[in-house]
Amino acid sequence: MSMTPYRGRFAPSPTGPLHPGSLLAALGSWLLARHAGGQWRVRIEDVDPPRTVPGAVDQQLATLAALGLASDGPIVHQSSRDMLYQQALERLLDEGKAFFCHCSRSGLADQHGIHHQCVARSPRQQPAIRLRVPPGSTVHFQDGLRGAIRQDVHAEVGDFVLRRADGYWAYQLAVVVDDGDQGITDVVRGADLLDSTPRQILLQRALGLPTPAYLHLPLLLDADGRKLSKSDAARPLDARAPLPALRQAWAALGQDPACLRGDGSVVDLLARARAGFDPARLPRHDIVAPQGPR
Repeated sequence: MSMTPYRGRFAPSPTGPLHPGSLLAALGSWLLARHAGGQWRVRIEDVDPPRTVPGAVDQQLATLAALGLASDGPIVHQSSRDMLYQQALERLLDEGKAFFCHCSRSGLADQHGIHHQCVARSPRQQPAIRLRVPPGSTVHFQDGLRGAIRQDVHAEVGDFVLRRADGYWAYQLAVVVDDGDQGITDVVRGADLLDSTPRQILLQRALGLPTPAYLHLPLLLDADGRKLSKSDAARPLDARAPLPALRQAWAALGQDPACLRGDGSVVDLLARARAGFDPARLPRHDIVAPQGPR
């Protein structure tokens, strides 16, 4: 049994307001951290400036505050951590684990977008940098909700990008460096990121970082089976009405609705949620979100 204190996190990207799918991940990760007697941190993943919506960070943090979900430490912004990412990248380059790549997406089309060797006919002014993923790079890990996961990263993903050709940091590098730097022991997030986990584990090994425990929560889907965040049905959370939103997320997490019935404040509701939370009730399959207000 690990003696390292539990430390989880919620890491939204500021591409718009938080929605019910965001709250499912936030509340699920918060409950699991509290259940383990650990810490819960908030990190703003604004590593991709072209996708960052002005004002979204403040709006997201205000919504979390209204929901009573407060970070147990300083809120980290990826946009202020270039030096850490650069140090990690230089180490990988120096050790021959990463390389400059002049290939374009169109140039990799014949390889189904999977990079195994450079096919560029001419150098690019600013090449991307990729992690070298040799044959046999198969990752196995145990997901806390979905069980044994296996991925042949070489065959299914190939050499993946660490710094993009436009100069921006790739998500995979930033999230691995941040989790290592913040001492994250348990990553609880949506199942849409399950496929990224083997890449992150390979990168952790390349950088000599510990691998956290992973648990991927179900996704909220619309009636057509699309991820709610990519659907017109994804209405922003109303920070003025936190109790209905928390009760809906609690039910979507498979928990007993009776625990949260009755009047009270957000603080009261979260205290009852902590006392009544049962990880064994977490659903293992994606959920169709209810339509309209409850």
